[in-house]
Amino acid sequence: MSKTTSPTNMNMGRITFYEDRNFMGRSWDCMGDCPDMHSYLSRCHSCRVHSGCFMVYDQANYMGNAYFMRRGEYGDYMNMFGWSSYIRSCRMIPMVKMSKSLYL
Repeated sequence: MSKTTSPTNMNMGRITFYEDRNFMGRSWDCMGDCPDMHSYLSRCHSCRVHSGCFMVYDQANYMGNAYFMRRGEYGDYMNMFGWSSYIRSCRMIPMVKMSKSLYL
């Protein structure tokens, strides 16, 4: 069964974490910052970024190795990034709208 966190701001993103590789096993939907995912999943081997961008970390409280994830599917991120640990925390990167003209 999937659980969802409450959105923390208006620039919403959504990422789904899965306990096993290739989007298998229990899942958890996140739409904001999460300092410790252990309450939701015992491990995380794959994820899907549905919208927005996220920084994911291999330790709780946004510590340790970090990786930037944009929209896409990460069926076996541990081999892709060379990590030996699971994702333990994540932080949504707010999107900022820029005007078409940029003044220097």
